[in-house]
Amino acid sequence: MPNSEISGFYNLNPEERIKHVKDFANLSEEEIALLKNTGALKIDQANRMIENVIGTMPITLGVATNFLINKKDYLIPMAIEEPSVVAAASNAAKIARVKGGFAATSSRPIMIGQIQIVGIINPYSSRMEILAHKKSILEKANEQDPILVSKGGGAIDLTAKVLDTKVGSMVIVEIHVDCRDAMGANAVNTMAEAVSPLIEEITDGKVYLRIISNLATERLARAKATFTKEALGNDVIEGILNAYAFALADPYRCATHNKGIMNGISSIVLATGNDTRAVEAGAHAYASRSGKYQPLTYWEQDNDGNLVGTIEVPTAVGLIGGATAIHPIAKIAIKILGVKSASELGEVMASVGLAQNLAALRALAFEGIQKGHMKLHARNIAHMAGARGDVIDTIADKMVQMRKVRLDLAKQMLEEISNK
Repeated sequence: MPNSEISGFYNLNPEERIKHVKDFANLSEEEIALLKNTGALKIDQANRMIENVIGTMPITLGVATNFLINKKDYLIPMAIEEPSVVAAASNAAKIARVKGGFAATSSRPIMIGQIQIVGIINPYSSRMEILAHKKSILEKANEQDPILVSKGGGAIDLTAKVLDTKVGSMVIVEIHVDCRDAMGANAVNTMAEAVSPLIEEITDGKVYLRIISNLATERLARAKATFTKEALGNDVIEGILNAYAFALADPYRCATHNKGIMNGISSIVLATGNDTRAVEAGAHAYASRSGKYQPLTYWEQDNDGNLVGTIEVPTAVGLIGGATAIHPIAKIAIKILGVKSASELGEVMASVGLAQNLAALRALAFEGIQKGHMKLHARNIAHMAGARGDVIDTIADKMVQMRKVRLDLAKQMLEEISNK
């Protein structure tokens, strides 16, 4: 029986790790060759990004066109495996250009670091003591990152709250840090750890967790766009408003509504080497801040009958640090975008999220979501069946016409073509 207990696996080089994995999973030489083909991200770079590296996982990178945001033109790199997303965003952006494209704004790039204090006899009194020492705590925090402070960032505020939990009362101190063009996790976590002994001294309590929150309620990006009734049609606008009302009323529908938004946002986050899990967690938590899971977008009609969409979403992303600074394709993606700050990157993401939502709602209200997906899905199925070159399109077109996209059908068509 294969054994996954491998002593010192992390000390091995990628070649040696691959040999272990090959033996464990009985991989073929062809499969091993694919693992070793790491493309633009060289194996030595990958080996320094995470642990136990054996290769890389390529994903398709597309470019959405037509985006006009704050009167500036953008090409949008999007790393995603799902068909239709890039085309849908491009189409929605083209419709938005008629009324000037997207108007986007953002708040300061502030992240929150949380410090958990337990074992306090008088939590409310301790909270007041913490607030009384706010200046000295912030000074201690800012000693940890003088470069960030010199660029206009750093710890700028401190709040504290008492939580009643199943293990008793605890005090939570929250440090608000302006992270400038970094996502900020390392800076915020370092500050939270540095001030913890001082907070223990002030409160006579015990500090446990000291970590950034991914619910970035102080780091928001907003976007707005108008889509004309001439471009969409009154029936489609009515359908979109009904679909939006559905998402407002039902969390099952709302989850898919917001997933469509994140199709656009997460693909940019991934393309630029940022943390998709942090952004997605923050977005869905933000959608639940009222106590009910709600859409991240808002849709309404103006006095002329046009459709107006707005979005507000946390965007904990950066242009420096992490994979953004290491991954060669992420560097190229940022160069294609041409953004000059993390705040501008967040505004682009919000705009694309809004465009993606419009495209999805329009497809649902007008033609059903499958029509746009079907051609690309059919191409994938034809390829899985063994078709190559122009034969892929031939089989895909036939399956779309039949409105039946199945692997067995694709194999049957390929066999018929081969026999001819």
